[in-house]
Amino acid sequence: MRGLRSIVGKGVSDYILLCNSYSFKFKKMKKVTGIGGIFFKSDDPEKMKKWYHKHLGLEIDTYGTNFEWRQGSNPKKKGFTQWSVNSKNATYADSSDQQFMINYRVENLEEMVRQLKKEGVQFVDEIEEFDYGKFVHIIDAEGNRVELWEPDDEEYDRIVEGRTK
Repeated sequence: MRGLRSIVGKGVSDYILLCNSYSFKFKKMKKVTGIGGIFFKSDDPEKMKKWYHKHLGLEIDTYGTNFEWRQGSNPKKKGFTQWSVNSKNATYADSSDQQFMINYRVENLEEMVRQLKKEGVQFVDEIEEFDYGKFVHIIDAEGNRVELWEPDDEEYDRIVEGRTK
């Protein structure tokens, strides 16, 4: 910290000199690449789905809808974000007072799990694998359950019914 305090009031050349005198190690972190889904609870999920279809134009299926988009790194590849309304009794959030859960898309779930475990993040379960991707649930800093998903977008594309483009 001595070095960081000493840069206050110094010029750019002093800052560059200071940085050159320290050895920085940057570790490439596995990261979230986007929102995979938003899940929320409702007293009447069917009524809510109909409302969103009628007033906001969402194309609804049994689970809600999927927003289809193109991946920035490869515009030829599709990506999806699930929007889903569930019963107040739904157990996905594992808590009666958690009204929503966010699903984050990640690029390498197994590596991210190793990294998060080293950092002391609380896990709800182990990685589950399905045809359309791998999932795991963690607890954030305020006790919310969060879902991490490494998608297989090609397989997911085959099974998706409701699509809002």
